[in-house]
Amino acid sequence: MTEAPVKESLNRSPTTRTMAMHSDTNPAGDIFGGWVLSQMDIAAGICAGQRSQGRVVTAAIDGMHFYRPVRVGDILGVYTTVTRIGTSSMDILVEAWVRRDRIGSREKVTDATFTFVAVDDDGKPVAIPPKDEIPQYVKDKFGDL
Repeated sequence: MTEAPVKESLNRSPTTRTMAMHSDTNPAGDIFGGWVLSQMDIAAGICAGQRSQGRVVTAAIDGMHFYRPVRVGDILGVYTTVTRIGTSSMDILVEAWVRRDRIGSREKVTDATFTFVAVDDDGKPVAIPPKDEIPQYVKDKFGDL
């Protein structure tokens, strides 16, 4: 595992939050990395869907690093930030943090950049609407993007 800051000031709310359960463990009894990845994909999809105001699909995941393990009983908070918007695609920085044993210290466990593409009902790429065409609550969340 790579070194990462174990404590960092987070001045934003998580996109999703869930508790790691026994059913989420691998055969060794640790929380399965694929479960963490799926939670991150869900949160990134929520973020991308809000910004695109429509259907999105995951196109790529880049640079995922596990810094700390996730344990049974940890609360996993997933934070998202839009870092790039193209014509039909966008990049979302996704950070996963845990609160140990539901009330303990907060530690960053992994991060990655997810690329999403906005698509129509037939799965074909569509343009992401400009900022002036999205609701105010989305503008407030995403700032200049």
